[in-house]
Amino acid sequence: MERTVFFELTDAREVAVQAARMAGELARGRFGSELAIEQKGHRGDVVTEVDVQADRMIVERIMQAFPSHRIYSEEAGEGGCASDYVWHVDPLDGTNNYALGIPLYGVSISLSFRGQVVVGVVHDSMLQLTYSAVKGEGAWLGEQRLQAQPGGDLAKSTISWIQGHAVGKKDQQALKVRHNLELQLKRVLRVWAPSLTWAMLARGDLHGIVLYNSEGEDLYAGLLLAQEAGVRITDFAGNPIDRVEAGTAPYMVAAVPNYHDELLRIVQEVIE
Repeated sequence: MERTVFFELTDAREVAVQAARMAGELARGRFGSELAIEQKGHRGDVVTEVDVQADRMIVERIMQAFPSHRIYSEEAGEGGCASDYVWHVDPLDGTNNYALGIPLYGVSISLSFRGQVVVGVVHDSMLQLTYSAVKGEGAWLGEQRLQAQPGGDLAKSTISWIQGHAVGKKDQQALKVRHNLELQLKRVLRVWAPSLTWAMLARGDLHGIVLYNSEGEDLYAGLLLAQEAGVRITDFAGNPIDRVEAGTAPYMVAAVPNYHDELLRIVQEVIE
């Protein structure tokens, strides 16, 4: 990566951290209050006025700092200029949790350069923890560098399942894969906040993630975070995912290196 790009990425990370913390503080201040909640789409998703306000706050901060960049946000959609630099923003990842009063929600902001994700920031709004990563520079929780933890026995571990909105309740392959994971592992979590799930993997609280047909603004920052923490990531065929690219790889197995092959085998056992 060119030195001039590196300096811009460092600046971009700081802007993303600032924006994520502002949006997280807004959400935290409104958590548990009476909210205007609307249905979003036909699959039962919801959106609150906090999503919209936080989205606007983040977009304005990024565009103020980088007016020549492109931006895609969860609520406002596409904006900015045609550019090799593209931001992806989920201002309130875990809106369903938030609306139900479950304190698992956060902010996800990423920047890609010519398709490759190069900056990622995940902010745990309730716990006020900020995770960040720059491509090739490692993953961090504040000033603490994150490193994937070695594992012992996968059967005694906890992994997470992330499923996209497009996956129907009768998707037989999804049902088979999830059932096989439940049979062979200690626990399979579904927390409805993908970016926080990736942060948990990067810091070592989870030992793996199986992602099934899920992509979007809440994916890219956490994915880079895990990759920079040393997590091994492949597609379901076992092909390494060396480049984190926006809009790609919706089927993945991610795990600490010691566990990856076994977790992939469990997934592959039931894939047609």
